[in-house]
Amino acid sequence: MKVHTAQLTGGSRNADRVFVAEHAVVVLDGASAFVPVEVDPATYAQTLGAHIAARLDDDPAARLPGIVAASIRHTAAELDLTPGRSPSSTVSILRARTSTADLYVLGDSPIHYGTASTAHVLTDERLAGIAPTESQHYTARLRAGHGYDDGHRAALATLQRAQGTARNQPGGYWTAEAEPKAAFQGITCTLGPDAITWAVLATDGAADAVDHNGQNWSTIAHYDSDQLAQLLHRLHNWEADSDPDGRKLPRAKRHDDKTLAAVPSVW
Repeated sequence: MKVHTAQLTGGSRNADRVFVAEHAVVVLDGASAFVPVEVDPATYAQTLGAHIAARLDDDPAARLPGIVAASIRHTAAELDLTPGRSPSSTVSILRARTSTADLYVLGDSPIHYGTASTAHVLTDERLAGIAPTESQHYTARLRAGHGYDDGHRAALATLQRAQGTARNQPGGYWTAEAEPKAAFQGITCTLGPDAITWAVLATDGAADAVDHNGQNWSTIAHYDSDQLAQLLHRLHNWEADSDPDGRKLPRAKRHDDKTLAAVPSVW
């Protein structure tokens, strides 16, 4: 499987990660814990992604939720993490086998895919449904033009505290953290060659901006790494020049980390 990738850091440290295995690609978006911890999200995403990629190569036919669960278990042990006090990460995986492609998403890093005449997305929207009152207040402030001020930071903290109570809980949302059971709550599908020929895995910092600006995912799937990098820089510049206060596209910060992994031909 040929994979082209590009990444662009939103701040001082990139917590996105992408790993390319022999027949698979893995994208992760590390996130801070809701309470202070010693392990940063980038270290967590790096460690977890390395374990997942190694297991994908060691056992190409293993079920993806089991691979992710074992990787979470080993990562938590290696970094001495405790559920509820751990950094976390989304996990998205595309694996191609002889006649099927397996897709897996845990958290809000989508996989866009399709054929010459179709386009679809596998996405996990459970986080977006948590704490609707706090979420509406946070986005309304941005749309009203208040920007990234102290009030925004307070609204974001309130939203994140409300979301934290629902993390890896029934009826809430699920993400890779320190509890292996969360891996079995990922959203999966298995497709044949008639349903998928191309794919793009993305973290939300890239995906949301691509969708808002109307770029075509099937076109992006055929970009090389230089073209992907140029696209990420254009999105960054759009955020800085056309939407610096998050009015058009409400988001937690002006610039999030952005990662794209394009697979022009799955087979």
